[in-house]
Formats: sequence, C-alpha cells, structure tokens
Amino acid sequence: METSTKIPVTLTTGAITEIKRLMQEDGFDNTQYLRVGVKGGGCSGMTYVLGFDAATEKDEKFEIDGIPCVMEKSHGIYLTGMEVDWQGGLNSRGFTFSNPNASKTCGCGTSFAV
Repeated sequence: METSTKIPVTLTTGAITEIKRLMQEDGFDNTQYLRVGVKGGGCSGMTYVLGFDAATEKDEKFEIDGIPCVMEKSHGIYLTGMEVDWQGGLNSRGFTFSNPNASKTCGCGTSFAV
C-alpha cells in the first residue's frame, strides 16, 4: 500500500485540532490511522465513518497536517471533495460532513444518498 499525494478529503482547522487532541489522549494506539469512509445504513442510505483503525490492503493512505489517514479506494467516488469539520458548541457538538457528492442528506447530518 502506497501513500497518495492527492488528498481526497479535507479537514477544517477545528477538525484537525480535535483529532490531534484525541491522538494525545492516554492509551491512544499510535499505529492506527484516521479512517474516513462510508457504510450502508442510516436514514438516507449511507453513513459516514470517522475513527481510528488499522490500515488494510484495500486502503489508500494520505496525510493531512501530520495526521495519518486511510480511506478504502472504492469509497473515493462517495467522498472525494468532502470536508470534515468539528462543531464544539452547546447546540451541536461533534464532527460534521460537507459532501459535494451527496444528493440528499438527513437531519442528523451523518447519513446521505448519492
């Protein structure tokens, strides 16, 4: 598996700060990558995946501001161009996804249709 020079998704400054904070927590396994992906399910058909995981032979590796990332190559058609942000306010807290490939998103913001 090789590291790609193109970065399929972007992380906002807020998302980068929160991910790096999580990576500094006690017990973090620094052999893992930030996995960006999709899986079937959710109110609109597909759900975003964002979490730490081991790389597999199906993955494309890339790095964003020192954060090692992986994404299954086949997920690129759904995720290329997507921006991940972190919202830390009282009304909404968590990662949000802005995906130009989504034809429809649900109210929770974590699932979409293509």
